[in-house]
Amino acid sequence: MLRVAVVGSGPAGSSAAEVLAKAGIETYLFERKLDNAKPCGGAIPLCMVSEFDLPPEIIDRRVRKMKMISPSNIEVDINLENKDEYIGMCRREVLDGFMRSRAAKLGANLINGTVYQLDIPSNNTDPYTLHYADYSNGDAQGVIKTLKADVVIGADGANSRIAKAIDAGDYNYAIAFQERIRLPEDKMNYYEELAEMYVGKDVSPDFYAWVFPKYDHVAVGTGTMKVNKAIIKDLQMGIRTRAARKLEGGQIIKVEAHPIPEHPRPRRVVGRVALVGDAAGTVTKSSGEGIYFAAKSARMCAETIVEASNGGQRLPTEDDLKLYLKRWDKKYGMTYLVLDILQRVFYRTDATREAFVEMCADKDVQKMTFDSYLYKTVVPANPLVQMKITAKTIGSLLRGNALAP
Repeated sequence: MLRVAVVGSGPAGSSAAEVLAKAGIETYLFERKLDNAKPCGGAIPLCMVSEFDLPPEIIDRRVRKMKMISPSNIEVDINLENKDEYIGMCRREVLDGFMRSRAAKLGANLINGTVYQLDIPSNNTDPYTLHYADYSNGDAQGVIKTLKADVVIGADGANSRIAKAIDAGDYNYAIAFQERIRLPEDKMNYYEELAEMYVGKDVSPDFYAWVFPKYDHVAVGTGTMKVNKAIIKDLQMGIRTRAARKLEGGQIIKVEAHPIPEHPRPRRVVGRVALVGDAAGTVTKSSGEGIYFAAKSARMCAETIVEASNGGQRLPTEDDLKLYLKRWDKKYGMTYLVLDILQRVFYRTDATREAFVEMCADKDVQKMTFDSYLYKTVVPANPLVQMKITAKTIGSLLRGNALAP
């Protein structure tokens, strides 16, 4: 019977382990820190709630209003008209804990441990050997153990050790910095179902900053490319300054930082090892969305393993696992390309950012944006609407003198 090791139990690893365990495949799910609270905006699209069968209690807030705020503090309000539609705001420790526990209940063997080495077999049929420190006995240093597995899924984040073990290649990455701030009741009421996104060189030279509501606090953060990491605290001060009036009286309860991949790794499948989620580089440009795509990539990978192994009865090959990548790229390749272009066009200067916010005021743009985000289906507008949006985009850039070389 096939034995699969899944390293990392965030939304990606837990989703993979769940599919494998349901199929009756012997599954081992590794997590170094069971109460891990990953720094993250924590926004999930509506389709993820139903697609991954998430219960309502893990969603802190149902956001139906967005504020886009330009470098000159021009505000554009974007409201969801359908009362049944919302963007879910979650704390990662709650979401991850639920998905991890569900995978374990379905039969995945959950191991509280850190995988620090992966031995690659000399031929195509021998198992891989994982060396790990097991913390289940409460020892902070852990007990050194090994596990043999026929297939390994690396879901261990941007600093993936599994990726390093298979020489998956490096990628450029961004730094996310976030503060959790508990606000007075009146200020918290303002964010009841509202999230804010700020753009401007003062808050991020290549991304955006956010104020997202959570259970009893707001997450206030920013992101920037690795080359700008030395100024990340200055950028965080920028968003704190821009939102100062709304955050007045707030108390910082947690400070967090984490790397975010900016494009896929050069190699995402090597032998019988596959990378998913942040380890593979599935975070989108422009929006910086990672949770849904991490879980989805892992589910598609695990489904491919189940299919290729005939439910665990045969050993899948590298070509079998690469089928997951072909399906992934076919389904989402265009989404990543479009968001990459949007980031290149609109996040270059404050003039282009002003044009971006102006464009977001258009109702057709809002509808297309929310439809694609909430349901992960890009439905082309009719030609007249498409032409109107294109004309408005160019007009916005021209008015801001933003059509630079």
